[in-house]
Formats: sequence, C-alpha cells, structure tokens
Amino acid sequence: MAKLHLLSARFCATVAEPGRHADGGNLYLRVDASGAARWTFMWMRNGRQREAGLGSRDLVSLAQARELAGHMRESLSKGIDPLDARAAERRANAARVTFGESADALLASKESGWRNEKHKAQWRMTLEHYAASLRPIAVADVSTQDVLRALQPIWRTKPETASRLRGRIEAVIDSARVAGHIDDRAPNPARWGGHLEMLLPKPAKLSRGHHAAMPYQEIPAFLARLRQAEGMGARALELVILTAARSGEVLGAVWPEVNFEARIWTVPASRMKAAREHRIPLSEAAIKLLAAIAEFKIGDFVFPGQKPGKSLSNMALDMTLRRLKADGVTAHGFRSAFRDWAGEETHYAREIAEAALAHQIGDKAEQAYRRGDALEKRRALMDDWAAFCGAS
Repeated sequence: MAKLHLLSARFCATVAEPGRHADGGNLYLRVDASGAARWTFMWMRNGRQREAGLGSRDLVSLAQARELAGHMRESLSKGIDPLDARAAERRANAARVTFGESADALLASKESGWRNEKHKAQWRMTLEHYAASLRPIAVADVSTQDVLRALQPIWRTKPETASRLRGRIEAVIDSARVAGHIDDRAPNPARWGGHLEMLLPKPAKLSRGHHAAMPYQEIPAFLARLRQAEGMGARALELVILTAARSGEVLGAVWPEVNFEARIWTVPASRMKAAREHRIPLSEAAIKLLAAIAEFKIGDFVFPGQKPGKSLSNMALDMTLRRLKADGVTAHGFRSAFRDWAGEETHYAREIAEAALAHQIGDKAEQAYRRGDALEKRRALMDDWAAFCGAS
C-alpha cells in the first residue's frame, strides 16, 4: 500500500524548488519556476494520466489538500472518475443557484469599479427587467431556448438594448461557471459566434439609431413647460438642457463641485466618460436654478434620491419626459440638439462647441498641445444657449 503524508507543513510552506513533490496517495505539490505552488491530484484512467487542481498553496493548507485528495481516492475506489464526481457535485450545487442570484453576484463584483451611475443602472435594469424570465431558473439549466425567449421580444424593436442584454446574459453565465456553479465543459447558451448567430439576424443588419433628440427649434417651448412641472426630476432635466451635460454627470453632481461665486461646476475625472476633469461654465439661468435647489439641500447630492446617500435615478428623467408627452425623446438627445443649434445658429468655432460637450478634439498630439479648456469662450456660448432657450 502506498505511503501517505510524506510532506511536512513546514516543507510545503517554504519549498521553492520547481517540480512535483509527492505527499503520497496521488497528491502532489506542484511548484512552478516562478515560485508559485498549487496542489494537484493525479491518477491514471484508460492508460492516460488525469489531473485535477485542488487550489493554490497560499489558499489551501496541507491538511485541506489531504482531505480533498481523500475524497478523490474514495471516488476512484468506487470506479468513479474524480473529475466526473466533481462535475456532478457542481451540478448538484448549481441546482440551488439561480440565474438571478448569479446576476446579482456579478453586479456586486463589478459595480464598485464603474464610475458611471447610469452604466450601473443600465446593467441592473437589463438583467432585472429584460432577463426577468431567466432569474428563477437554475443557472446551470439555462438553455438556448430560455435565452431566445428573453431576447426575441426586443431583438428587432430595440436592437441595441437586445445586443447588450445578450452580452450581459453571456457574462452572467460565464461568471457562474468560474464560480463553480456550471460544468466547465458546458457551452454558454448566450454565446453569439457559432451559436445564436445561426438563430437571430445579425445586429449589424438592424437599425441602431442615435439617442432620439428634440429639434432645437422646439426646446424653448418645451423648457417653458418643463419649468411648470414639479419634482426633482424636472429640475435635473432642466440642468441637463442648460449645461448640455450628460444625464449621469448631472444626476451624480454633489454640492462641493459647484462654485456659485465663480459660476463654475467642476465635474471630477472620476465621473467623466473620458476620465478627464470638466469645468462647466454656468449661465445665469443655471445659477438661479441651482440656488433655488440649494435652499432645500439634503446631503451632498444636488439631486438626492429617495434612498439616503443615493442620487436621483435616470428613470426620473425618463418619467418627466413621459409626463410632458415628449414621446421618443431621450435626456441624452438634448446634447445633440445643443450641438445642432451651435452649428447652425451661431458662429462659434467647432472646437468650442465640442469642448462644451466634453468631446476630445484631434489626435493625442493635438490634445497634448491644447492645454486650456476655453472656459470663457464656452461661457459666452452657454449664455447664448440659455438666452435661445428663453431661460436667461
């Protein structure tokens, strides 16, 4: 009978010599040339060597590795391949883990690294709303037909949303596989290449479209109606229009970013799409709007949400647009309207209008030489925009 427990805990913790170090009973400590070490269980099946990883030396102790190896030897004694036994155990565990739980776990792991609050909200909304039919299903049991049932209702009518949804479903299932809830050998039912592309029309053939924008000629009348509307969502949308800022920048604004005396709102790089600080000159209309909101200040957020410590959600802007019967128009589209107005109704240089939208102009070399942000030229532009909108 093969000897067991040939290694000591001290040896396992300090050995740096590359190679396999046997503990007996098919258990080895494999040390790489880099010094990294991991536990492995090796056996023969049908004349071929098989190997199963048991974890890193830094995470799995010698005692734990021996316990895991003991379970695998028990499987071998019963004529069961240890990898097959592990896969069966994972399938049994996966039956208790739903797609919804896997989606929530993925979001929890990713959201802390996302700067854009709107991006977070979009991921969560698609996986909670459009993938609602998948959430109660065990993640290991999600089939191609299940994925198709979630995608097909919006594949033609909302192609961009549907394409993103497919990618996010694929990411959830991949993350569940890494977490051990799905057999490593199981294909991803949301995979596009060589799979769903055979069943759905290609996204490139679908109409992508831009953010729906209100014609700039209609904005003065719309802003007059907006100013009569009540609610924080209406005030946030008003600031979106007056500053031509992205909705996420407005909704995430905090009071320390606003300098009333200098009439400047400074959005830090951490909240900008291009990861560069952006100074926004505030027109008199924007200053009056912010001053009125400041009288009822609650916490740091300029537009606080219902939950303490949270800002207003993007849904508040959408609901405001719906209440005002602005069918098909998006909050982001007001940036396009501003750009159209600047190009067709003013003589401001293209670079000034693009800078107002926080767009980067030219190649990297040109950007490196353009150190300034043309703040005062942009201030004149934004004052003229406010006057055009009838808000000055």
